[in-house]
Parts: sequence; structure tokens; C-alpha cells
Amino acid sequence: MRLTTHLAGALLLALVCAPVVAGDVLPIPPSGVIGTDDAMLSPEYWVARASETDKLILDKSAIDALNARLLANDPSMYDLSRLGSEVAGEQVRAWIAKLSKAPAKPLYDEHDQLVPKAAIDAAIAALALDKIPARAPVRYGLVTHRVSMRNLPTGLRAFPGKGLQDFEQFQESTLFPGDPVAIVHTSADGQWFFVVSPRYAAWVERAAIGIGTRDEVLAYAAKTSYRVITGDKERTVFTPEAPTVSETQLDMGTRIPLALLPPDQPVNGQGPYEAWTLSLPTRTGDGSLHLQPALLQRKADSAADYLPLTRANLIRQAFKFLGERYGWGHLYNGRDCSGFVSDVYRSMGLQLPRNSGDQARSPVLKHRLFDARDNHEERMRALAHAQVGDLIYIPGHVMMFLGRVNGEPYVIQDVGGLVFRDGEGKLRWTKTNEVSVTPLLPLLVDEKLSYVDAMTSLVSIRP
Repeated sequence: MRLTTHLAGALLLALVCAPVVAGDVLPIPPSGVIGTDDAMLSPEYWVARASETDKLILDKSAIDALNARLLANDPSMYDLSRLGSEVAGEQVRAWIAKLSKAPAKPLYDEHDQLVPKAAIDAAIAALALDKIPARAPVRYGLVTHRVSMRNLPTGLRAFPGKGLQDFEQFQESTLFPGDPVAIVHTSADGQWFFVVSPRYAAWVERAAIGIGTRDEVLAYAAKTSYRVITGDKERTVFTPEAPTVSETQLDMGTRIPLALLPPDQPVNGQGPYEAWTLSLPTRTGDGSLHLQPALLQRKADSAADYLPLTRANLIRQAFKFLGERYGWGHLYNGRDCSGFVSDVYRSMGLQLPRNSGDQARSPVLKHRLFDARDNHEERMRALAHAQVGDLIYIPGHVMMFLGRVNGEPYVIQDVGGLVFRDGEGKLRWTKTNEVSVTPLLPLLVDEKLSYVDAMTSLVSIRP
């Protein structure tokens, strides 16, 4: 058995590490996405190629333990249960200073016009750093609807150059309904809160937060009867009787407690027989938290608990986003590369760090780091052991390993475009700007550097 295993490993390594020469260039279909065909756009194509597809990678207790270690030991994550009723003002200033900085270069608006300096100055002044006391009071709240997290307290849209509207410079991330936050500061105009959430700290519009007691907010996520959204995006039913919970969007991995009401009691003018009755956070007129029942149709893609963490589920969940528009920091009602892989794993209960750099270097996650001392062969050798669901990082980007076709490694990634060389050695660029299936080896960062040689980390979510 040991000899057979070693032989199989050697053969696999030989296949994956074989040098790519001009004659080996993968075909380029009319789509311009090298090495792909329509069959590859089905999750079952990849499930059929994977081994032990339904075997648990980590069970629920192992995932819970990993989440606890991430909250305790990963500096990019925050355990709200460890916060009390106040926090040192110096800590609040440090959180804000790390994130909220005046742009070093000119920025452009959505009409390709320069953003006026006065607008930037106003956003910086709104930080109100001089108003932070020595001991800052902490309030707690729940997010009522999908909302952007910003690095400055402004809704101003700003881009790094003309025509670069996929990279909004003040956008950081997104929070989802039911996410708990600690509110540690308020902007000068009172319209923005600086909040600490379990996976990120940034500015959020106050209109998206219902403020409750600390116990009420922390208990919400601990309720044991709930639904987990397992589709890419689902919505509660339309209801004119309760507009605050009408067609509320719920993204993959969102966990919402059930409202424990009599099964024959109408909810917002509708019988609940064909739906799940959720308990959604809303914001009252004075800003306080109110839990409102809302209906999610039973036909919606949801589950009574997080999905089992298996290779089959990783593939199928990732493919539910196939073709979704790229959205920097979850803009455009989509998600970016790290948000994509995070939401896939979140549907199985694992809470990854928000940004790709933090994921790649997390002291808690199992990873193989790469630097300039690692040559091409060493990187290929590491890739030869990659398994479904492993995360491959290059500077500023992450991909999920899907499997191999004729020894060629393939990934699924939320990516703006692909750079590669054709059969004649000419540089090609294909715009994707969406969740895409691609081979890995042909992809280039620039005309000289391949994705493989740019790899910074290979993260494996497994024992």
C-alpha cells in the first residue's frame, strides 16, 4: 500500500509539474477563457472528478473549535463577547487610524470627474477624532439589511482612475442582516457609526443598525432554532404590512433565528404554512432594535443548520455564484474574491477572516507560505497536493482549488480579468469581472510573472 501510494503521488507530481511549452498551450474557446468548455460550468463535472466527495472534512465540533481559535488568536477578527460597556479611547483611535486615511492620489467619481478636495476634507473632518473620550462607551446593535462598510464616513463614490469603477476606494466590506456589531464612535454629522463586527471594523450608516442591549444582541446569534441561507441570494416575501422586512435580501451563509409563533398565526398579512417564520432585526424610529417576524418561502434555498463541510458541498456552493458580477467589498450586490470564498465556507459554518491577506497569513489556519526563496518547482510540488476547497493566494487575490483535468489544476475565482499567452506566445487579456472557472497554470500577473510564481500562500481547511 505504501509503495502504491508513493507511486501514485509521484505520477501526480509529474503530471502537475510538467513544463508548459508552446505546443502544450490549452485551447482558447470563443469565450476567450483559456482551457474551458461548457461542460466545466456544471458543478457535477467537478464533483465527478473529486474523491471522497461526501466525506466530512471537519465536523461541527471541529468547525466550532476552529471558529473559537480564530476569534481568540487571529488579529483581524473580534470577539464581541469580550467587549464590555466601554473601551479605551486610544483603542478606538487606533482602529479608526488604521482604516481611515486621506487618499494619497487624486480620485475620480462615477462620471470620471475629479473628486473635489473639499469633499475629501469633509469626510476626514467627519471622523471627529477629537470627540473620542478617554473611555469610549460601547453600544450594541444588529444589522437590519445588507449594508456597506466604509473606510470613511461618507457615501461618496470614488475610484482610482477614469473608467476604473470596479474598485471603489472608500468601500471595505459588507454586513448582512442579523450581524452583531459593537458601536464605538459616531461621525460628526451623527449619520455614521464606527462599528466592530466579528470579522471587520469600519464605518456603517446608522440607519442600518438597530440598537439593543448587549445581552439582547449577543443572544440573537446564539439562538438554537434558525435557518441558514444556502443559496446565493434569497429574499423574504413581499409584504405591504411590514415594509422593513419586505423582500429583505439574505445572502449565502446568513443565519437567522426562527420566530416561535403559533403555526396558524398569520404573519404580516399572510399565512405561514408554506414558509419559515424568521425573526429579523429592524430599526424603530428612535433607532432601537425591534425583532419583526418575516416569511421565507420553504422553496427558498435554506437549511435548518449549516451544510456539512464536504468536497461536494464546497463545489456546489461555489457554483451557486458562477457568473455573479464582481463587486469590490461586496459592491454591485455581489462580492469580491475573498468575500466569495468566505461566503462559501460560511454556508458550512466556518467564519474566515474578511480580507485575502488576513486569510493567507492567519496564525490559526493551516497554510504553506511562499516567498522569494521558493522556486517554481517547489511551488508546483505544493500545488500537486492541493485538494478541493484549498485556497490559493497571490498578492491581493484568492482562488479556490476545484480539481484537475488531464493533470491541469483548475480553480474557481471571482476575478476581473485573465492574462495569458496564446499558442503563438502572444499576450492575451480576457475580461471576466465575475465568478469564473479557469485553469491555473496559464494565468499571468503580468507579462513575466505567472500566478504560480506569485503565490504567497496555500491554505488548507482540513484536519
